[in-house]
Amino acid sequence: MPAASWAPLTPAERAVAIEVLTHGPISRTEIARRLDLSAGSLTRLTKPLIESGLLIEDPAPVTTAAARQGRPSQPLDIVAESRYFAGFKITADAVYGVVTTLKSDIVADRTVPLHTHDPDQVADLLHTMTEEFTAAFPRLSGIGVGVGGHVVDGRAGEGRTGTVSSPFLGWRSVPFADLLEQRTGLPVVVKNDVAALIESEAWFGAGRGLDRFAVLTIGAGIGYGLVIGGQLVRTRDGDHGIGPRWIVSQNGPLTPDGDRGSVVSFLAIPSIRYQVRAATGRDHTYDEILALAAAGDPMPARVLDEAARALGTVVAQIANFAMPQKILLAGEGVGLVDVAGPAIEEAIRANRDPFAAPVPLETKISDFNDWARGAAVLAIQILVLGRPEV
Repeated sequence: MPAASWAPLTPAERAVAIEVLTHGPISRTEIARRLDLSAGSLTRLTKPLIESGLLIEDPAPVTTAAARQGRPSQPLDIVAESRYFAGFKITADAVYGVVTTLKSDIVADRTVPLHTHDPDQVADLLHTMTEEFTAAFPRLSGIGVGVGGHVVDGRAGEGRTGTVSSPFLGWRSVPFADLLEQRTGLPVVVKNDVAALIESEAWFGAGRGLDRFAVLTIGAGIGYGLVIGGQLVRTRDGDHGIGPRWIVSQNGPLTPDGDRGSVVSFLAIPSIRYQVRAATGRDHTYDEILALAAAGDPMPARVLDEAARALGTVVAQIANFAMPQKILLAGEGVGLVDVAGPAIEEAIRANRDPFAAPVPLETKISDFNDWARGAAVLAIQILVLGRPEV
């Protein structure tokens, strides 16, 4: 049953579908309240969504005699298994793939080493992985791809080429969405990987139900995004990366590329490993550095203390200027919080008004399957619900 069997949703139908997808099972009364709709309008909008198989009516639990006397309201929910989506996260040395339901629950995953960055060969690899996923999930309806770098026009087809420029892969203006769509025959969405993760957290994770929500990712690079009114704030330069120019201290450490004092130089995993290697003459993994610092090894502890104070400063800056209801720290680098939490908290306090409310901070160590799931969520948003890009 291909995705095309669903007629394109009108803006009003899309709004209803999104409410059910992100908050369901949910009563009709609550949907009408959230969207300021009359009961009659809501009935008119939900009827085609139910008939198409996108929504389902669940019997409402009847627990009292009074409830049995009236006409119970049947909550609406998404038919999660009506469609499946493939999400891929491409790194410099591996491709991480997942299959999700329409509610973004991961039902399968696979990791394949990446031995080449040639765009055609990478597209061939994702094609092979997609064929394997489709064999197990015949209702696979679309593909989302997350890549570190700048992506222009993320959806293939209709003159929108999904071109990728990625320093991690050595790509410049590669029409990767078209390459993959030509091989798979499925609709493809390609986006910056940080944007994909943020969308996933806003819809189904830490930011669900929040009006103003910020995400800071720490890993091979630094990512940042702000969600307002349920939508990621987009700018023309949003996925070029702000970390190298986000200066924390002009006297801060150097990156391997020679930049000084930026968020990247303090917090990115390659920068932290570079600093420890330069000071000790020994190369360590990031996890080893965390363990050495926790055990009191002076040099790793010093590097991580500086990183922690930089992180606290950045968190305070986000809280001061974006004023989010919650800040999520995500990525494979947030183990720093467990090792140097007090230094982070001290820096936050030092950079906030003493009477300001505590910063609502949440941490999540995201593995690469989480990033791939974020790419699948982009496919759900655009390919199924027809969410307009802003």
